[in-house]
Amino acid sequence: MMNVQETQFFTVEPDSEDRIRNVIKTVYEALKEKGYNPVDQIVGYIMSGDPTYITSHNNARSLIMKVERDELVEEMFREYIKTNQWGN
Repeated sequence: MMNVQETQFFTVEPDSEDRIRNVIKTVYEALKEKGYNPVDQIVGYIMSGDPTYITSHNNARSLIMKVERDELVEEMFREYIKTNQWGN
């Protein structure tokens, strides 16, 4: 049984950060090329886990399915924090 009083630790390996960043970029560009709103489609995928939110154009669907959804969220959140200069 999980102890909800303890903080869990989650880390992503540094080399996988680049891989995840490249997957997000490729998927974003593929969605945009096909005329979709990339943000809406990626959020739909992350929230539901349904890969049909992502186009198969340029192998985007296959690529995004190789990355755990929590890793996608972590990388996007990390970049958001960096962009807003909240981090160290």
